[in-house]
Amino acid sequence: MQHRGEIVERAIRQSGYPISAIAKKIGKSRRWMYLMFDNTQVDIETILSIGNIIHHDFSDEIKELSAINPHSFEDPENQYNNQTKEYWKNKYLKLLEDYNELLKKSNEK
Repeated sequence: MQHRGEIVERAIRQSGYPISAIAKKIGKSRRWMYLMFDNTQVDIETILSIGNIIHHDFSDEIKELSAINPHSFEDPENQYNNQTKEYWKNKYLKLLEDYNELLKKSNEK
């Protein structure tokens, strides 16, 4: 049976994400990542953070995760970026509609 570090390592390698990029996103070194792969008890927050980065759900492989809401550990920066993108998209569409209305009015004159 694989331990937590091995499960995370396998998922990372299958994802194709560079280990150094993942390490940078979670604020750790590449060396720390390799040491984590050997760790039998990787903490849940780290596993969920890595899962969010590589888009992998570890709840099937690590039983302790099945009772936890994975969205409670989402990267706040990603949440902010998603909200910001939606805001600017809606703002752009509203401005575009307003602009088109003004064009129609100016063409009618």
